[in-house]
Amino acid sequence: MSLASALDRFFRHDAAGGIVLMVSAVLALIVANSALTDTYHGILNTYFAVTFGGEGIEKALILWINDGLMAIFFFLIGLELKREMLEGKLKNPRDVILPGAAAVGGMAVPSLIYAIINWSNPETVHGWAIPAATDIAFAVGVMALLGNRIPAALKVFLLTLAILDDLGAILIIAMFYTADLKVDYLFLALLPLAGLWYRNWKGYHRVAPSILLGIILWIFVLKSGVHATLAGVITAFFIPLKDKYGKSPLHAVEDSLSDYVFFLIVPIFAFANAGVVLTGITWDQVFSPVVIGIVLGLYFGKKIGVFGITWILVKTGIAKLPYGVTWRHIYGVSCLAGIGFTMSLFIGGLSFGDGSVYMNEVRIGVLAGSILSAITGYIVLRSVPVAKAEKADRADPHAAADVKESPVIQGGSQ
Repeated sequence: MSLASALDRFFRHDAAGGIVLMVSAVLALIVANSALTDTYHGILNTYFAVTFGGEGIEKALILWINDGLMAIFFFLIGLELKREMLEGKLKNPRDVILPGAAAVGGMAVPSLIYAIINWSNPETVHGWAIPAATDIAFAVGVMALLGNRIPAALKVFLLTLAILDDLGAILIIAMFYTADLKVDYLFLALLPLAGLWYRNWKGYHRVAPSILLGIILWIFVLKSGVHATLAGVITAFFIPLKDKYGKSPLHAVEDSLSDYVFFLIVPIFAFANAGVVLTGITWDQVFSPVVIGIVLGLYFGKKIGVFGITWILVKTGIAKLPYGVTWRHIYGVSCLAGIGFTMSLFIGGLSFGDGSVYMNEVRIGVLAGSILSAITGYIVLRSVPVAKAEKADRADPHAAADVKESPVIQGGSQ
């Protein structure tokens, strides 16, 4: 087999996105604790400016990555949310009840655990949302490593839960991580927003003008004090699902963008944000309230929230487990939901600032909690007999079709 064909086969594998993400994180750890550490942090803190007529944007490279590149990540998440709401797993409210409630529980309990542990410190309690998020690329990647041991209905359950988890994270960012609001820029943001609405209403086929309007929207939102990544989500919701010719600009953009996001943008984010500096770390830092709150939130909070809410809804008759899915499957998924890598690091940066003394503790907590959750989830799901998964897929072929059609899975990951 040639190198080119081997690489093509790798990038087509469901676990590829999670593996690339993990490699990026490991490289960040190695570089941050090597002779290159000063270069690593120096480059990330180098300022770049884009100005026009004396006005513009000046940010450190780490912020261009977190505010700029991650806006593209959120743009893809927005496309996925719109597609699922209009024609996918979120279209039928009945299908959303169980994973939706599990997603809410999986965000609320970890946040509560972190807040209780950090309640006495007004500086660190601000990071209550850090363990609330689930990293879809890692979670689906770990599940993909198990192959046919996992029934397709369980994959759909995890995907739906993770998509709704992302929606919850977007709402949290919008409501709780906006500082120094400048209303004049929000009013200016209405201009590109109106253009996006008009193009969506008319069903124009060309996407480039909408992307340009989205960039202008991003600038105004950034200047307003609202986190700029939300502009990516808003822009996505105004990309037409169907244009006036019956074609789907949304599907075309989502399919063409997913590989770039999961194999380039998210790994760059991981490399820039996962560089835990181990030199000089004390036991007080390892067992600080920030680290303990994140680890307990991700490892125990996610399990309690996801599994607990699912158990209550099923036992009370409000919802039913997906066909062929056992309680051991649900427990395994609740473990995988504790992998909070990308979104948790992102929210940590919003909570404390990328140069904060607490960010190293955030990275330690996120990495430790996510690794423990991934290992536990893998072991639990691997313990389920393969025959059960195969029997469930034969009895429920529609779930398998939903997984195969998911651009997220095809993109190598959420």
